[in-house]
Formats: sequence, C-alpha cells, structure tokens
Amino acid sequence: MGGTNPYIDEAEYELPKKAYKVTINLEEEGKTLEFEVDPAKIPYNPSGLPGSILDIAEGAGIEIDHACGGVVACSTCHVVVDKGLNSCNEAADAEEDMLDHAPGLTLKSRLACQCVPNGTEDIVISIPDWNRNAAKEPPH
Repeated sequence: MGGTNPYIDEAEYELPKKAYKVTINLEEEGKTLEFEVDPAKIPYNPSGLPGSILDIAEGAGIEIDHACGGVVACSTCHVVVDKGLNSCNEAADAEEDMLDHAPGLTLKSRLACQCVPNGTEDIVISIPDWNRNAAKEPPH
C-alpha cells in the first residue's frame, strides 16, 4: 500500500552513503535478526520514507505492522531505537502526534515508517511483543 500523506509536510532526512548493520530484536519471538543495509538498493519497497526502518526491514523480509501503509496516519509501526538514535532523522510534528497514540511510548520510540538512519553508525531496533500482529494473513 504505500504512498504519501497529502495532509502533512514530509519529514527531512538524509540517506546513508555507506553500508551499515541493523539488528532487530523481536521481543515476542525472543529472536534477534541482523542484516546489512546497502544504500544503493534504497528504496526497497513503497512503504514509508525511502531508507526508513520500515523500508529496510521489509527489504530484509522482516514484517513490521503498518496499517496506514507508512504514511504517518497511525502508530502501528511503533518501534524502539535502542542504539543509533543519533544517526536517525529528527521526528517531525506529524510523527510525534501519531506517537502520542502508541502504547508503551519511550524516549527512544519512533515510527518505523518515518525513522531514517543516515548510516553513520549501526542501529539496534526493538519491536515490542504487544506491537506484533500474531493473527494476520501471510505476505502476498
């Protein structure tokens, strides 16, 4: 589903210029997944900002719920950036407004569709267990 939200200003971000490592902790499953982001392949898909955590996770075959298609109209892609937050773009007002609706909000919370790491450091992301939809269709 992807696209843009015509009612908000797009967040400012800088795409990475070199490869970097992403570690994603899936709390529900007790698994940790690691992969490398190749800046030459961004965008991987049409959901979220190019190079966003949502974009790169889906490119690696890791599903992050995003009911709105990554256009900052919900908070289902809420993740926690445990390490590397300084390498990510600042949250725009629209993202902060949506995060107000997310359960379990922390100071390191971001919407995966809007959080774009610039590749200056490796990042570690946690997808909280309460944010994973266990009853859904397989990808098609």
